[in-house]
Amino acid sequence: MARKDELGEWGERVAGEFLEANGYVILDRRWRCARGEIDIVARFGTTVAVVEVKTRRSVRFGHPLEAVTPAKFARLRALAGEWCVGHDTGSRQLRIDAIGIVGDGKFVESLDHRIGVFA
Repeated sequence: MARKDELGEWGERVAGEFLEANGYVILDRRWRCARGEIDIVARFGTTVAVVEVKTRRSVRFGHPLEAVTPAKFARLRALAGEWCVGHDTGSRQLRIDAIGIVGDGKFVESLDHRIGVFA
């Protein structure tokens, strides 16, 4: 069984592979600034998606996406703005997505991609 950090890294890899398989281009992974971290930044057509990834071993204590609260969304929105300042996004739209993964670090039990959370 994977430790928490290893499970999170595995989930981010799975999420990145899922996005790429669905036509997204990964622009950044684990981007950090003084205010925090963005798990994945990806481009899909004319949209840049800031993607929060939550991974859990089970849903015993709730679905992983339940951890993406309005407060977390507000922080992600601020981080997305900071990311945009340092990167040329052109006239692309910006949105915040969330991916919830349930799995053991080897096998995915479920993957739920929510597009434009709290939009």
